[in-house]
Amino acid sequence: MSSSIPNSDFANQLENMIREFVKEKLELIMKEEIKNFLEVEQKEIHNSRNGYYTRSLDTKYGKIDQLHVPRDRNGDFQTQLFEPYQRCDGWLEEAIIKMYQSGMSTREIGQFIERILGSSYSPTTISNITDATIEDIRKWQQLPLNKRYSVLYLDGLYIKVRRDTYAKEVIYIVLGVNEDGYREILGFYVGGQESALGWQEILQDLYQRGVKEVLLGVFDGLNGLEEAFKSVYPKADVQRCVVHKVRNTLNKVRKKDQIEVAEDLKLIYRATTKEAAIQAFHEFEKK
Repeated sequence: MSSSIPNSDFANQLENMIREFVKEKLELIMKEEIKNFLEVEQKEIHNSRNGYYTRSLDTKYGKIDQLHVPRDRNGDFQTQLFEPYQRCDGWLEEAIIKMYQSGMSTREIGQFIERILGSSYSPTTISNITDATIEDIRKWQQLPLNKRYSVLYLDGLYIKVRRDTYAKEVIYIVLGVNEDGYREILGFYVGGQESALGWQEILQDLYQRGVKEVLLGVFDGLNGLEEAFKSVYPKADVQRCVVHKVRNTLNKVRKKDQIEVAEDLKLIYRATTKEAAIQAFHEFEKK
Protein backbone atom coordinates (compact mmCIF):
# COMPACT_ATOMS: atom_id res chain seq x y z
CA MET A 1 0.00 0.00 0.00
CA SER A 2 1.12 3.56 -0.54
CA SER A 3 1.90 5.54 2.56
CA SER A 4 -0.29 8.44 3.61
CA ILE A 5 0.39 11.04 6.28
CA PRO A 6 -1.02 14.47 7.13
CA ASN A 7 -0.18 17.41 4.91
CA SER A 8 2.83 19.44 6.13
CA ASP A 9 6.22 20.78 4.97
CA PHE A 10 6.96 19.15 1.60
CA ALA A 11 10.75 19.00 1.86
CA ASN A 12 10.68 16.95 5.05
CA GLN A 13 7.58 14.96 4.10
CA LEU A 14 9.14 13.69 0.87
CA GLU A 15 12.01 12.08 2.77
CA ASN A 16 9.70 10.97 5.61
CA MET A 17 7.38 9.18 3.20
CA ILE A 18 10.22 7.47 1.34
CA ARG A 19 11.66 6.29 4.68
CA GLU A 20 8.28 4.93 5.77
CA PHE A 21 7.83 3.21 2.41
CA VAL A 22 11.27 1.58 2.60
CA LYS A 23 10.66 0.55 6.25
CA GLU A 24 7.34 -1.08 5.37
CA LYS A 25 8.85 -3.08 2.51
CA LEU A 26 11.94 -4.15 4.47
CA GLU A 27 9.67 -5.49 7.21
CA LEU A 28 7.57 -7.34 4.65
CA ILE A 29 10.65 -9.06 3.19
CA MET A 30 11.93 -9.97 6.67
CA LYS A 31 8.57 -11.54 7.60
CA GLU A 32 8.81 -13.74 4.52
CA GLU A 33 12.47 -14.39 5.27
CA ILE A 34 11.86 -15.78 8.79
CA LYS A 35 8.77 -17.68 7.62
CA ASN A 36 10.83 -19.56 5.03
CA PHE A 37 13.79 -19.88 7.40
CA LEU A 38 11.58 -21.85 9.81
CA GLU A 39 9.48 -23.74 7.25
CA VAL A 40 12.12 -24.55 4.61
CA GLU A 41 15.61 -24.03 5.98
CA GLN A 42 14.97 -25.52 9.45
CA LYS A 43 11.95 -27.73 8.81
CA GLU A 44 13.49 -30.63 10.79
CA ILE A 45 14.32 -28.44 13.82
CA HIS A 46 11.85 -27.57 16.58
CA ASN A 47 11.74 -23.79 16.46
CA SER A 48 9.21 -20.95 16.17
CA ARG A 49 8.88 -17.20 15.95
CA ASN A 50 9.54 -15.10 19.02
CA GLY A 51 8.26 -11.61 18.24
CA TYR A 52 10.74 -9.01 17.06
CA TYR A 53 13.32 -6.51 18.22
CA THR A 54 13.71 -2.94 16.99
CA ARG A 55 16.74 -1.28 15.49
CA SER A 56 17.50 1.89 13.60
CA LEU A 57 18.93 2.05 10.10
CA ASP A 58 20.65 5.03 8.52
CA THR A 59 19.62 5.65 4.92
CA LYS A 60 20.30 8.37 2.39
CA TYR A 61 16.80 9.65 3.18
CA GLY A 62 17.46 9.87 6.93
CA LYS A 63 17.33 7.43 9.84
CA ILE A 64 14.64 4.74 9.97
CA ASP A 65 13.62 4.34 13.60
CA GLN A 66 11.80 1.37 15.12
CA LEU A 67 12.51 -1.05 12.28
CA HIS A 68 10.89 -4.34 13.39
CA VAL A 69 13.32 -7.24 12.93
CA PRO A 70 11.79 -10.70 13.57
CA ARG A 71 13.48 -13.28 15.78
CA ASP A 72 13.11 -16.97 16.59
CA ARG A 73 13.06 -18.84 19.92
CA ASN A 74 16.34 -20.67 19.28
CA GLY A 75 18.18 -17.51 18.32
CA ASP A 76 19.33 -19.01 15.01
CA PHE A 77 17.70 -16.54 12.62
CA GLN A 78 19.71 -13.59 11.36
CA THR A 79 18.23 -11.50 8.57
CA GLN A 80 20.48 -11.24 5.54
CA LEU A 81 19.13 -7.83 4.53
CA PHE A 82 21.66 -5.73 6.41
CA GLU A 83 24.86 -7.41 5.24
CA PRO A 84 24.72 -6.01 1.66
CA TYR A 85 23.56 -2.70 3.09
CA GLN A 86 26.62 -2.44 5.34
CA ARG A 87 28.88 -3.25 2.40
CA CYS A 88 27.42 -0.57 0.14
CA ASP A 89 25.90 2.50 1.77
CA GLY A 90 22.56 3.49 0.28
CA TRP A 91 22.23 0.41 -1.92
CA LEU A 92 19.43 -1.29 0.04
CA GLU A 93 16.87 1.52 -0.01
CA GLU A 94 17.58 2.15 -3.69
CA ALA A 95 17.04 -1.55 -4.40
CA ILE A 96 13.64 -1.42 -2.66
CA ILE A 97 12.57 1.66 -4.64
CA LYS A 98 13.73 0.15 -7.93
CA MET A 99 11.76 -3.05 -7.29
CA TYR A 100 8.56 -1.09 -6.75
CA GLN A 101 8.99 1.20 -9.75
CA SER A 102 6.84 0.72 -12.81
CA GLY A 103 8.16 -1.49 -15.59
CA MET A 104 10.46 -3.87 -13.72
CA SER A 105 10.17 -7.45 -14.93
CA THR A 106 9.57 -10.51 -12.74
CA ARG A 107 13.02 -11.79 -13.69
CA GLU A 108 14.67 -8.53 -12.65
CA ILE A 109 12.83 -8.54 -9.32
CA GLY A 110 14.01 -12.11 -8.71
CA GLN A 111 17.59 -11.04 -9.42
CA PHE A 112 17.24 -8.16 -6.96
CA ILE A 113 15.94 -10.45 -4.20
CA GLU A 114 18.76 -12.91 -4.83
CA ARG A 115 21.31 -10.11 -4.71
CA ILE A 116 19.81 -8.68 -1.51
CA LEU A 117 19.72 -12.01 0.35
CA GLY A 118 22.91 -13.41 -1.14
CA SER A 119 23.69 -17.14 -1.13
CA SER A 120 22.53 -17.80 2.43
CA TYR A 121 19.29 -19.54 1.46
CA SER A 122 18.16 -22.39 -0.75
CA PRO A 123 16.68 -21.70 -4.20
CA THR A 124 13.25 -22.65 -2.80
CA THR A 125 13.45 -19.98 -0.09
CA ILE A 126 14.66 -17.33 -2.55
CA SER A 127 11.82 -18.28 -4.91
CA ASN A 128 9.19 -18.11 -2.14
CA ILE A 129 10.38 -14.71 -0.92
CA THR A 130 10.49 -13.45 -4.51
CA ASP A 131 6.91 -14.62 -5.15
CA ALA A 132 5.61 -12.89 -1.99
CA THR A 133 7.47 -9.67 -2.88
CA ILE A 134 6.18 -9.70 -6.46
CA GLU A 135 2.62 -10.13 -5.19
CA ASP A 136 3.03 -7.07 -2.92
CA ILE A 137 4.63 -5.08 -5.75
CA ARG A 138 1.74 -5.88 -8.09
CA LYS A 139 -0.81 -4.87 -5.43
CA TRP A 140 1.01 -1.60 -4.85
CA GLN A 141 1.35 -0.78 -8.54
CA GLN A 142 -2.31 -1.61 -9.23
CA LEU A 143 -3.71 0.14 -6.17
CA PRO A 144 -6.76 2.15 -7.29
CA LEU A 145 -6.07 5.88 -7.28
CA ASN A 146 -8.53 8.64 -6.51
CA LYS A 147 -10.25 10.30 -9.44
CA ARG A 148 -9.50 13.75 -8.01
CA TYR A 149 -6.45 15.11 -6.18
CA SER A 150 -6.14 18.60 -4.77
CA VAL A 151 -2.38 18.71 -5.43
CA LEU A 152 0.20 16.67 -7.31
CA TYR A 153 3.83 17.21 -6.28
CA LEU A 154 6.42 16.19 -8.86
CA ASP A 155 10.04 15.77 -7.84
CA GLY A 156 13.09 13.96 -9.16
CA LEU A 157 15.81 12.41 -6.98
CA TYR A 158 19.01 11.02 -8.47
CA ILE A 159 20.48 7.63 -7.58
CA LYS A 160 23.51 5.71 -8.84
CA VAL A 161 22.52 2.75 -10.99
CA ARG A 162 24.94 0.07 -12.12
CA ARG A 163 24.53 -1.12 -15.67
CA ASP A 164 27.76 -1.53 -17.65
CA THR A 165 29.15 1.27 -15.51
CA TYR A 166 27.81 3.37 -12.64
CA ALA A 167 25.66 6.31 -13.74
CA LYS A 168 23.15 8.58 -12.09
CA GLU A 169 19.51 8.10 -13.04
CA VAL A 170 16.50 10.01 -11.83
CA ILE A 171 13.73 8.60 -9.64
CA TYR A 172 10.55 10.37 -10.67
CA ILE A 173 8.37 10.59 -7.55
CA VAL A 174 4.72 11.66 -7.64
CA LEU A 175 3.01 12.64 -4.39
CA GLY A 176 -0.70 13.32 -4.35
CA VAL A 177 -2.69 15.27 -1.77
CA ASN A 178 -6.21 13.91 -1.66
CA GLU A 179 -9.33 15.90 -0.87
CA ASP A 180 -9.02 15.03 2.83
CA GLY A 181 -5.59 16.65 2.97
CA TYR A 182 -3.54 13.43 3.17
CA ARG A 183 -0.47 12.75 1.07
CA GLU A 184 0.33 9.46 -0.61
CA ILE A 185 3.03 8.26 -2.96
CA LEU A 186 1.32 7.54 -6.29
CA GLY A 187 4.29 6.03 -8.02
CA PHE A 188 8.05 5.59 -8.47
CA TYR A 189 9.54 5.69 -11.96
CA VAL A 190 13.27 5.30 -12.69
CA GLY A 191 15.16 6.08 -15.83
CA GLY A 192 17.67 8.32 -17.53
CA GLN A 193 17.94 12.04 -16.99
CA GLU A 194 14.96 14.06 -15.78
CA SER A 195 13.00 15.54 -18.67
CA ALA A 196 9.63 17.11 -19.44
CA LEU A 197 8.87 14.23 -21.82
CA GLY A 198 9.57 11.72 -19.05
CA TRP A 199 7.18 13.55 -16.75
CA GLN A 200 4.52 13.73 -19.47
CA GLU A 201 4.60 9.95 -19.91
CA ILE A 202 4.28 9.48 -16.13
CA LEU A 203 1.34 11.86 -15.91
CA GLN A 204 -0.37 10.08 -18.79
CA ASP A 205 0.13 6.79 -16.93
CA LEU A 206 -1.49 8.27 -13.80
CA TYR A 207 -4.38 9.52 -15.91
CA GLN A 208 -4.91 6.03 -17.32
CA ARG A 209 -4.83 4.63 -13.76
CA GLY A 210 -7.72 6.87 -12.80
CA VAL A 211 -6.37 10.29 -11.79
CA LYS A 212 -8.68 12.40 -13.97
CA GLU A 213 -8.77 15.72 -12.10
CA VAL A 214 -6.02 17.77 -10.45
CA LEU A 215 -6.49 21.24 -9.00
CA LEU A 216 -2.83 22.22 -8.59
CA GLY A 217 0.52 20.94 -9.82
CA VAL A 218 3.63 21.82 -7.80
CA PHE A 219 7.11 21.28 -9.24
CA ASP A 220 10.42 22.95 -10.05
CA GLY A 221 11.30 25.06 -13.06
CA LEU A 222 12.41 22.22 -15.36
CA ASN A 223 12.20 23.45 -18.94
CA GLY A 224 8.95 22.30 -20.59
CA LEU A 225 7.49 20.72 -17.45
CA GLU A 226 4.60 23.17 -17.10
CA GLU A 227 3.54 22.54 -20.71
CA ALA A 228 3.81 18.77 -20.17
CA PHE A 229 1.65 19.00 -17.05
CA LYS A 230 -0.94 21.16 -18.79
CA SER A 231 -1.13 18.73 -21.71
CA VAL A 232 -2.54 16.09 -19.34
CA TYR A 233 -4.34 18.33 -16.83
CA PRO A 234 -5.22 21.50 -18.78
CA LYS A 235 -7.60 22.88 -16.12
CA ALA A 236 -5.11 22.65 -13.26
CA ASP A 237 -3.21 25.60 -11.83
CA VAL A 238 0.55 25.28 -11.46
CA GLN A 239 2.93 26.60 -8.83
CA ARG A 240 6.68 26.58 -8.43
CA CYS A 241 7.67 24.40 -5.47
CA VAL A 242 8.58 26.53 -2.43
CA VAL A 243 11.55 24.28 -1.67
CA HIS A 244 13.05 24.98 -5.09
CA LYS A 245 12.30 28.70 -4.79
CA VAL A 246 14.13 28.83 -1.46
CA ARG A 247 17.09 26.87 -2.86
CA ASN A 248 17.33 29.23 -5.84
CA THR A 249 17.19 32.21 -3.49
CA LEU A 250 19.87 30.87 -1.14
CA ASN A 251 22.19 30.27 -4.10
CA LYS A 252 22.37 34.08 -4.40
CA VAL A 253 23.08 34.63 -0.67
CA ARG A 254 26.49 34.73 1.02
CA LYS A 255 27.28 31.51 2.87
CA LYS A 256 27.38 33.13 6.29
CA ASP A 257 23.90 34.64 5.82
CA GLN A 258 22.10 31.61 4.38
CA ILE A 259 20.75 30.21 7.67
CA GLU A 260 19.34 33.57 8.74
CA VAL A 261 17.80 34.27 5.33
CA ALA A 262 16.24 30.78 5.24
CA GLU A 263 14.63 31.37 8.65
CA ASP A 264 13.27 34.75 7.56
CA LEU A 265 11.84 33.26 4.37
CA LYS A 266 9.85 30.76 6.46
CA LEU A 267 7.89 33.65 7.96
CA ILE A 268 6.66 34.43 4.45
CA TYR A 269 5.75 31.03 3.05
CA ARG A 270 4.41 29.68 6.33
CA ALA A 271 2.13 32.67 6.96
CA THR A 272 -1.48 31.67 7.60
CA THR A 273 -3.03 34.50 5.55
CA LYS A 274 -2.13 36.40 2.41
CA GLU A 275 -1.98 39.66 4.37
CA ALA A 276 0.44 38.18 6.91
CA ALA A 277 2.62 36.86 4.08
CA ILE A 278 2.75 40.29 2.42
CA GLN A 279 3.66 41.93 5.72
CA ALA A 280 6.40 39.36 6.34
CA PHE A 281 7.71 39.96 2.82
CA HIS A 282 7.93 43.72 3.41
CA GLU A 283 9.82 43.12 6.67
CA PHE A 284 12.15 40.74 4.81
CA GLU A 285 12.65 43.34 2.07
CA LYS A 286 13.60 46.04 4.59
CA LYS A 287 16.03 43.78 6.43
